[in-house]
Amino acid sequence: MDFGVVLQTDPPASRVIHLAELAEQYGFSHAWTFDSHLLWEEPYVIHSQILARTHRIKVGPFVTNPATRDWTVTASVFATLNELYGNRTVCGIGRGDSAVRVTNGKPVTMAELREAIHVIRELGNSRSVEYKGSTLRFPWSKGSELPVWVAAYGPQALKLTGEVGDGFILQLADLDVAEWMIKAVKDAARKAGRDPESLAICVSAPMYIGDELTHQREQTRWFGGMVGNHIADIVKRYGEDGGAVPQVLVDYVKAREGYDYNQHGRAGNTHTAFVPDEIVDRLCVLGPASAHIEKLTALKELGVTQFAGYLQHDNKEETLRVYGETVIPAVSEHVIAKA
Repeated sequence: MDFGVVLQTDPPASRVIHLAELAEQYGFSHAWTFDSHLLWEEPYVIHSQILARTHRIKVGPFVTNPATRDWTVTASVFATLNELYGNRTVCGIGRGDSAVRVTNGKPVTMAELREAIHVIRELGNSRSVEYKGSTLRFPWSKGSELPVWVAAYGPQALKLTGEVGDGFILQLADLDVAEWMIKAVKDAARKAGRDPESLAICVSAPMYIGDELTHQREQTRWFGGMVGNHIADIVKRYGEDGGAVPQVLVDYVKAREGYDYNQHGRAGNTHTAFVPDEIVDRLCVLGPASAHIEKLTALKELGVTQFAGYLQHDNKEETLRVYGETVIPAVSEHVIAKA
């Protein structure tokens, strides 16, 4: 299992870059950032600096969308970063949440997402593609490699991910829900004639190392609100009893009354009081190192190939340190010098 860290691009940008450097030192393979241009600073500028100051870590948005940037512009960014720093980028993409809702927009359709994935991936891999009636290619790009991982929750998005994604991003760490959704993605891949085991499976959630669960829950309750936005959209479309999402998620979003995107993804979000402790515990990875190891081992057994931990709380450096010194070695494959 690989490990990633998910960072908000709050100023100062130098702090975000520093945390990514620490993450690499502690054995994390990926540094992801939010991509919401009004709420936070521009991620790709920061990605360039992260890549310049590290040696192995890969970067990507968590996640971008097809609505706020022309697809060819998005592909050009990745191809340029790959030319500068080697193939160390991943495109995480979804239909759009905060980046489009803050500007009173709407998430794109599944058809648009499917087409955007194709265009971005082909151009980002130094290949030609049909786009708006023309055959396009970056003449300056050679040998660029860009996997595209799709963030999904609902039935149609999970199906699309299995059919066309190089990876699946699931933004919650509930074991029952993860098992259900991973199966849906792999079943879709199999039906599309693809090898389901070739897909990267990335589960992401807040990670907080410590012994005081009450404080940890308050620092990470925002995540239940963020996830609740997506679940509420699915429930609205498919109904509460349609089996579109596991019942445990349907039940908790019933108490959701509203959401302020000005507090999106932030500890202390005042619009997440509806999220009970049980849901926080299920969605996040909290407690001492032993609890993290236990849950991550269970996720690994479900087929998860990367855990990406959100660091939107007040214990960033210590959490990275304990992961590097204790959690990652415990969950990673053990190699011995002499058999």
